[in-house]
Amino acid sequence: MPFKALLAALLLLILGSGLSSCKKEKDTKAVITVLDTAGAVVSGAYVKLYANPVQPLQADFSRLTKEGTTGSNGRVEFDYSEFYKRGQAGFAVLDILAKKDSLVGEGIIRIEEEQTNEETVKLKVVF
Repeated sequence: MPFKALLAALLLLILGSGLSSCKKEKDTKAVITVLDTAGAVVSGAYVKLYANPVQPLQADFSRLTKEGTTGSNGRVEFDYSEFYKRGQAGFAVLDILAKKDSLVGEGIIRIEEEQTNEETVKLKVVF
């Protein structure tokens, strides 16, 4: 009987250590905050993230394009978790376009895997 108990305990220890070693992927997100010319947050601003490679490449980057509208806190969040594959080196550098009425802002965000990446865009009047 003690041998069975020892064997069961050993089996549980092996299974427990194996399960804890399975690392869960963290979310890969981009959070954009939009500010007006006075530095106040802008709610209801249109925000677009998109890839704009310098050299034309064979890959289709349109799948990375995401659009959204800022909330009352001036922020919009985009989730890129579905595009990240474990072991992948680097993820993406995307352009940001933000607009509200006659105000426009642009920027760039580097999206690193399994992190919440944040960037702020300031809107300005375009003539």
